[in-house]
This record gives sequence, structure tokens and C-alpha cells, in this order.
Amino acid sequence: MAFLSQESIFNPDQIDAAVIGIASDFTSHDSGLHQHQRAQLLFAPIGCMTIASDNQQSILPPTMAAWIPPQFPHRITMRNVVAYRSIYFDKAVLPDYASAFAILHVNGLLKELIERISYWPWDMPIELQKNTLSLFWEEFNSAPKQNLTLLVPQDARIKQHVELWNQGKSLPSFLKEFAKEVGASEKTISRIFLKETGMTYQDWRQQWRLQKSIEWLAEGKNVSETAFDLEFSSDSAFIEFFKKYQRQTPHKYFNK
Repeated sequence: MAFLSQESIFNPDQIDAAVIGIASDFTSHDSGLHQHQRAQLLFAPIGCMTIASDNQQSILPPTMAAWIPPQFPHRITMRNVVAYRSIYFDKAVLPDYASAFAILHVNGLLKELIERISYWPWDMPIELQKNTLSLFWEEFNSAPKQNLTLLVPQDARIKQHVELWNQGKSLPSFLKEFAKEVGASEKTISRIFLKETGMTYQDWRQQWRLQKSIEWLAEGKNVSETAFDLEFSSDSAFIEFFKKYQRQTPHKYFNK
């Protein structure tokens, strides 16, 4: 059975099949930090997921899929309704180019292939999978990589603030105010961000706002609500900000 309820207990490493596809619907979920012996492709045609590891976090809107290599510690969180699709691959069937974590753009064909594999019976003979898997790997290998991953500083003083921001309890403030909140100098904060993320604090803050805007828009917030909640001066200011990083308006981004 490929469709699982949210309450189902599922461990792909305990199933004897080279390729395991599942589908489910979640209203909210936190997987906790875990890892698999298998590689995993994660996709949601409806809703938005956040994927976090020890030092990075990625946003996964409906236009993207995440490739999670074997034994990669990760935590998946969903705040609203998500149509969940996940495919697990035994190491024996992995191509050489599928060895690193990545966020991939999902075109129409790749989306249909993911849907088909997600609903396969787990005992389907491998001979019946070969043609579909061959096309899947072809589309997977040619899918453009997307930069929706943000490194997170490991300094305990900063990390606890990032957790609060991700939970929606506050927003990243400007550097001067944030330094006061942390109890460190602006120079110290800047040095930590440059060393641990390769970005200035201000650039990191803008990338965080971009991730959060994609998450909220994917969950159903409109542009005005998102612009207001992220403290932009106007809807047009937010749209210009979004276009700067994504090269298209929010409307085009979610309807392409």
C-alpha cells in the first residue's frame, strides 16, 4: 500500500524493495531529526515543507523537490496542509551524480513521474519499473538546482534566535537591534555570520525573509499579508524584493 495515513508508522529501511514510494496528507508534522540508510526524494504538490539539518535549512514549495542522500541527518516540518510524496532508493540503484543534498526544480514531466512512483505497490517487480525509472533519472539529472538553502550559525546565542524566528515568534531585526538582543557587538555578530554562513548578517536576513515569504505564499497567504507580516513598507516593495532574488513576481513564481 503506497498511501499512508498521518498516524501510520513507517520505516523504509525495514522494507525489502529497491524503490519505495509513499503518498500521504499531513495537516502539521515535525519528523524530528533522523536519517535513513536509503536516499530520499521529497516533494509536495500542495503545501510547503521546511528541511533542516545541523547547520542548514531549506524551503520546499510545490515547484521544488529535495534530494536527501543516504545517512544525511534531517528534520522535516510542515505547518499546514501538505500533500506529501516521498520516494526511497536503495543504495544499489543510485547513480553516481545523486550523492549530494540538493533542491531541484520540478517540471511537469518530473512531477508526473514522482506521482506514479509514489503510488507503486511495494512488491512491483523491478522489470516493470525499469522504463519509468530510466526516464525519472534522466529528468532528475537535468533538473535545475535551486538555491533555497540557508546556512545557520552554530553559535548558541544566535541559534536560539533563529529557532524563534522559524517558529514565527519574531522576525530578524536589523543588525544594531539584533546585537543588543544577543548581547554582543555588531562586529562580533558580523564576524560570526561571515565565518559560518559566508554571508553578511544583512544578506542572511534578506535570504531568511525570502524563504519565509515563499513558505507563507505556498501556504495560502496573499501578497499583502506576506508583505505586512515581513514588515515591508508596501506590497510593491515586497514584490520588488521578491523579483530581485527570484527574477519574477510571486504570482508568476507560483503559477509558472
